[in-house]
Amino acid sequence: MAVPKRKTSKSRRDKRRTHYKAVAPAISTCSNCGEPMRPHNICKKCGFYNGREVLKTEKE
Repeated sequence: MAVPKRKTSKSRRDKRRTHYKAVAPAISTCSNCGEPMRPHNICKKCGFYNGREVLKTEKE
C-alpha cells in the first residue's frame, strides 16, 4: 500500500486547492421589466422569456 514518506505541508496542499472557489451567479436584466434575473430563465416578476409571456403572474 502506498504511504507518503513526508507530511504534505499546508502550502503545498493549498496550492493544489487554488481552483476550488465560489463563483458569483451570472445575472442579466429582463428585457420586459428590467428586473435582474438569471440568464436563460423565465423572469419571476413578469413571467416573460425571450420576449414572450410564458408564465401568468399576478399584476400589481
